[in-house]
Amino acid sequence: MANIHSKTLQDLEFPIVLQQVSIRCNTTLGKEAALDIVPFQDETQIREALGKTAEYLSSLESDNRVPNHGFDSINEDLKLLKIENTTLELLGFRRISGICKTVSTHQKFFKKFKEYFPLLHAFSSQLEPNTEIPVSINNVIDRFGEIKDDASEDLYHIRGQINQVRGKISHSFGTALALYQSSDYLDEIRESVVENRRVLAVKAMYRKKVRGSVMGTSKTGSIVYIEPEAALKYSRELNNLEFEEKEEIQRILNRLTDHIRPFRALLSDYQDFLSQIDVTAAKAKYAQDINAILPELNTDNRLYLRDAYHPLLYLGNKRKNEKTFPQTIELHSKNRIIVISGPNAGGKSITLKTIGLLQVMLQSGMLIPVHERSKVCFFDKILTDIGDNQSIENHLSTYSYRLKNMNQFLKRCNHRTLFLIDEFGTGSDPELGGALAETFLEVFYERGSYGVITTHYANLKALANELPHATNANMLFDGKTLEPTFQLVLGQAGSSFTFEVAQKNGIPYSLINKAKKKIDRSKVRFDATIAKLQKERSKMSQTGSRLQEEEAKAREEAVRLEKLNAKIKSKLENYQELYDHDQRMIQLGNKVNTAADKYFQDKKKRILVSELLRIVETENSKRKKKTAQQAKTERAKKTQIAQEVQKEVKVIREKKKIEKKKAIIKEKNKPRPVFKVGDRVRMQDGKSVGSIDVLEKNKAIVNYGVFTTNVSIDQLELVEAKK
Repeated sequence: MANIHSKTLQDLEFPIVLQQVSIRCNTTLGKEAALDIVPFQDETQIREALGKTAEYLSSLESDNRVPNHGFDSINEDLKLLKIENTTLELLGFRRISGICKTVSTHQKFFKKFKEYFPLLHAFSSQLEPNTEIPVSINNVIDRFGEIKDDASEDLYHIRGQINQVRGKISHSFGTALALYQSSDYLDEIRESVVENRRVLAVKAMYRKKVRGSVMGTSKTGSIVYIEPEAALKYSRELNNLEFEEKEEIQRILNRLTDHIRPFRALLSDYQDFLSQIDVTAAKAKYAQDINAILPELNTDNRLYLRDAYHPLLYLGNKRKNEKTFPQTIELHSKNRIIVISGPNAGGKSITLKTIGLLQVMLQSGMLIPVHERSKVCFFDKILTDIGDNQSIENHLSTYSYRLKNMNQFLKRCNHRTLFLIDEFGTGSDPELGGALAETFLEVFYERGSYGVITTHYANLKALANELPHATNANMLFDGKTLEPTFQLVLGQAGSSFTFEVAQKNGIPYSLINKAKKKIDRSKVRFDATIAKLQKERSKMSQTGSRLQEEEAKAREEAVRLEKLNAKIKSKLENYQELYDHDQRMIQLGNKVNTAADKYFQDKKKRILVSELLRIVETENSKRKKKTAQQAKTERAKKTQIAQEVQKEVKVIREKKKIEKKKAIIKEKNKPRPVFKVGDRVRMQDGKSVGSIDVLEKNKAIVNYGVFTTNVSIDQLELVEAKK
């Protein structure tokens, strides 16, 4: 399928993306494989790779994390296994065992969660499971990387004899050490180790007094290291046993290597599997860092990139805490070619590179940073002509090189091609180069190719306006400041703002006016018209964005109110049901109470039982038969409603308590009135009004007409002061 030249990948800076993926790999082989990623040749392969990356990304964002896939390369071990009569090293066996266990862990994990990771499960289940290799290695080598004592019967016996001999050596050495120490023949350090043997540190003057084999001397010659004669004979026996142990270990490792050798191809597959898992994991981590997703895939040749970010620019700006501006662009059968125009430094080239790089990433099985509503398709060929391609080696000018490139485009382009050309037609005489570029564009259009080009040529803008399935586009600029907004707008060509930019940068108006007179007046009018339209478009775009935001907010508020209304309605219905139920229970209780009262008066049990049965039968006649599950559900619902009501009542009571406390505090803090004889007053918790006859300290005698009472003035409140 994909036929993408390495020069295209270089133009789109795809190798830099691969470097960023590579550093996210855990293994050496994974890092190497990541740098060798190229777009897939088959659409099925692309879909599978994208699916696996998306599944792995979901594991990073959930509790079901894929197990660690780290491993050490076994390439050298596989080379040895290919050669007959070779033996692997101990570390080699451990590496092989580790890879087998890691693959087994992944197979079990993906099998357990195959509903969540169907593609990764299918990928892992292609491998033949093997528990025999790690078991056979584990039977021979312990977790510290040493040969086990029971790896063979002979080794077990040899090591047993070695331990016995070492015990004898230790005993005989200890005896000699005690003997010569008491004779004061030994130096202060008493003993040392030479050639892995314990030796006595004998003073040089007493060397003849100590029987044994001289193993060496100190640098100064004051100490002679002697192995005692008693330990010497056991040392020779130990040497023989250690030689036998070494030979037996070699035989064990030979047998183990021969046992593993037939599984060489399977082990190679295991390593390839883990390498690919490492690359997939790195792609998923990269996707997480750039907020990438898997957009909707289609076979209708529709490319709709909404809020698309250039990943390299996004990560660079993220490090610098700067904003990255997304782009939205759409290509489909009714709009196959887009011609972007407008001043330089407005983001035309970045838009072009964003489209190309995201397409290459997608066709390499990588997720892309776009809005979730985006739609993507695949192309057989992606052709690019971006940047200054002057070839020093071939002594070609930029224009000559670009013409050679165009020739290749014309040979290869068809309805399954995406072409991206920056500054289309530049490098030659504007009128002649523009005419040739126009012809090329017509050929691309006739072949049904899809593409995006950037240009300043008015004839290409006019052609895009005339062709039914092509369209103009421009990068918006602020009409007042002439600063770029980095926003692509389809449907209208962009002015180059040549004279406006010149004026902004301080070029005298007289020179600009002179330059205007030197060119065709119709061109100036055409460019001025485009500039004016572009400014108007910018204003309309800002207004449209504001209206869209307001509409979205209003829509969200309407949805919120609708949900709230439904919730309130549901609660009211539930509360009504609860109220009706409680009323029935009260009525039933009243009936039972009446029957009980009657029985209390006449003590007639038969009448009481008859009345109770009548009440029960009357109630049962109103009931509908329900299953145990339905009854349980209804009880649970009633309980839940009752709990909600109690909770809300509790909240209301708490609020009332707080309000009451506030009122009391407010009343306490309220300044007390100064009472005088004759003031009309009443008690704080009373309604009767009286007048004060006498005031004594904190007491007052209040006359209510019929009677008088003596009360504390703190309990009184003023109704009307004496005039």
